[in-house]
Amino acid sequence: MNAIQTLRSDLRLIADWIAPHSRVLDLGCGDGRLLAALQQDKQVLGYGVDFDVANVVRCVAAGVNAVQGDLETGLAEFGDQRFDHVVLSQTIQAMRHTEAILNEMLRVGREAIVTFPNFGYWQNRLQILQGHMPVSDTIPYQWYDTPNIHWCMLGDFEELCAKNRIRVVQRVVMDKGKQVSLLPNLRGSLAFYRVARG
Repeated sequence: MNAIQTLRSDLRLIADWIAPHSRVLDLGCGDGRLLAALQQDKQVLGYGVDFDVANVVRCVAAGVNAVQGDLETGLAEFGDQRFDHVVLSQTIQAMRHTEAILNEMLRVGREAIVTFPNFGYWQNRLQILQGHMPVSDTIPYQWYDTPNIHWCMLGDFEELCAKNRIRVVQRVVMDKGKQVSLLPNLRGSLAFYRVARG
């Protein structure tokens, strides 16, 4: 079994979108699991950025190039179009400057891959109707300790892309590791977008 096959289903989908031998920047890379698998199976040239120093140490131990950095300050250390793919997985909803980071991703990369929990998911709506902020597999925090500050649904993200002249190359919506095509904004808990300029 190759390394990509051992990843969580959401990371496997991201890995499927990345071509062999590409240059990849993973923002909020965590322990570097995605980049390590891509390096092993697709021979990518990968770099990670994470705010947590412990995650950077884990990346380095796993053979992944990673630096500690605050995405909120931008990506000034990276030149224009340096990467083929820039990944931001389940992090955009925790960013204060969502629009700025999306534009920076497409400055330093030819294509961006963005994933986020879909706030329009039916179980989230049901919990709101019951008088509570949603808690689920994709939204695992209570309202008072969540790092998430910008919730959105599929249409919200697509409007942000349109406003910034960003083209949606591909969209996939999943729930419990399976793709959802019928009523995706209602039935999908996790959204995946490949976006590019023009």
